[in-house]
Order: sequence, then structure tokens, then C-alpha cells
Amino acid sequence: MTVHQTPVTSSVHLSTAAPVDPVVDPMVDRSADSTKPDRTQPETALHDEAVRRLKEKAEFRIHLVIYALVNGMLVIIWAMTGANFFWPVFPIAGWGIGLAAHAMDVYWKHEPTETEISSEMDRLRHR
Repeated sequence: MTVHQTPVTSSVHLSTAAPVDPVVDPMVDRSADSTKPDRTQPETALHDEAVRRLKEKAEFRIHLVIYALVNGMLVIIWAMTGANFFWPVFPIAGWGIGLAAHAMDVYWKHEPTETEISSEMDRLRHR
């Protein structure tokens, strides 16, 4: 037994509506999503910079949590072995230097000013 399907048609006719062209006009830029706010070029650059900085801060927080967990486990291992010398100080200090450098890069990054950039360009020209 075969089933025959008939197309369902709507009884509503929109005589005032413009006909819908199924062909996409290649000259129309449809890359922008209509739900997103229209941003000017400087605002888009600012948005991208904000997203980049938020990602860097999230990466630093992950780094900090891993640092605390790993070094906490090393301290627990030291305490359980009953060693007299606090040997976890070496990985804590060594990794701590890297963690501090990461924090400085994320939170205290110095963006060069136009004066500094032009000064450096002049220095490179006169080598």
C-alpha cells in the first residue's frame, strides 16, 4: 500500500506583499546578522579588544587554579612523607615567577603610546 501526499497550500493570499525572490542577490552584503547591533569600525575594534582581554583574564584564572591545585598536592605529599626540608618551595617559587609574569601581562600590560611608537620608528630609521 502506498501513501500519496498532497501538498498543503495556504488559503491566505497576501496581495499587497512583494513577491519573494528565491535567488540571492550576490551584490547584497548579507554577512551582518540583523540581530547584532550595527557597529562602526572603531567600536568593532574596541569590541574585539574587550573579547580578547576577557579571554586572557579567563586563561589566567585557569592558570591560577591549576597552580594552586598542583602545588597544594605537592605540599600534601611533603606533609605525608614527613620530610624535614620543605622541598615544595622550589616548584612553588619557580612556577610562581611564571604566574606573576602571566598576571602582569594580563592585568598590567602597557600599551605603547603614539609618541613611543614614533620615537621607536625614528630610532630604527637612524641605525
